[in-house]
Amino acid sequence: MILLGRTDTSVIGRWWWTVDRWTMAALAALVAVGALLIMAASPAVAERIGADHFHFVRRQFVFLPPALLVIFAVSLLSPKNIRRLACLGFLGAVLLMMMTLIGGQEIKGATRWVSLAGISIQPSEFVKPTFAVVAAWMFSEQRLSEAFPGNMISLGLYLLVACLLLLQPDVGMTLVVSSVWFVEFFLAGLPIVWVLMGMVVGLGGLVAAYFTFSHVASRIDRFLDPSAGDSYQVTTALQAFHYGGFFGRGPGEGRVKAVLPDAHTDFIMAVAGEEFGLILCLVVVGIFAFIVLRGFARMLTEENLFVLLATSGLLVQFGLQAIINMASTLHLMPTKGMTLPFISYGGSSMLALALGMGMVLALTRKRYGREGWQ
Repeated sequence: MILLGRTDTSVIGRWWWTVDRWTMAALAALVAVGALLIMAASPAVAERIGADHFHFVRRQFVFLPPALLVIFAVSLLSPKNIRRLACLGFLGAVLLMMMTLIGGQEIKGATRWVSLAGISIQPSEFVKPTFAVVAAWMFSEQRLSEAFPGNMISLGLYLLVACLLLLQPDVGMTLVVSSVWFVEFFLAGLPIVWVLMGMVVGLGGLVAAYFTFSHVASRIDRFLDPSAGDSYQVTTALQAFHYGGFFGRGPGEGRVKAVLPDAHTDFIMAVAGEEFGLILCLVVVGIFAFIVLRGFARMLTEENLFVLLATSGLLVQFGLQAIINMASTLHLMPTKGMTLPFISYGGSSMLALALGMGMVLALTRKRYGREGWQ
């Protein structure tokens, strides 16, 4: 591709000279770090549950090529086609979420997975990026035509998604979706009165979740008072960071992965901290920050409201998910079972994140006049 000239008018040629190659490089670095940490953390977990040594490694690597293909294919699309893809994806994900409530697989007290052709899928992961784009479209259409009830349609879709998530239940993902929706609404010109009302409703929702869902109350209680319940995973993770120090114990020398149940998923940063030290952890944080800030920087001169809102929503979702995972591991907030983008084990999560970042690459491509909207 580097041999493609600027005069090349093919689809690939136009893509290569308009896509943000720095963001692509950062995403490639995240994928590489994720592959390294999965190979370091998952074998011990697989042996502990009686599976083959490379059980999780093989399963993760099966999803890796399709995820990279999704990023590339989606990044080729125009903003108009991104809207179409998001609408179809959102409809399919919502229908699958409804299926989970009827015949989904219950794991750890939550019904979030559905089996299709022998493959376990978590539909709510795909709702996050697609809903962010659909909501952005509705908000932008409302601004273009006051007669179009875009805000109300977006509100109705948000309430539908939130209800389906709470029925699973998945309070953490509900908070992420709510935050993304609120940010987009705010950027679209949400009146200050609605902003204040949204903050009050949000705080009320957190209080209601505490008294409604026992697992939420338990996690908050353990965060405020570690002696109030089992805080083994968080305590063990913090010890791993302490043992790793600045440079780490070295690849394969960590001990936390042998005793931490979720070392390959929610607490994979603890493995990184113990084996590779503070240096790798800071590199990972820097890559996440670069991707988010780079995306927002490219939006500073964006004139199309839909592109601005959709990209902002996707970037907020991406960054917020990373913050929640790392903050939970460091005991800076109550624990939440949320993957670290492109690093934690999880097929549905990787494919959904690939879809979302493919959309970001597509929407942040340079466009001239109406080029790219066809």
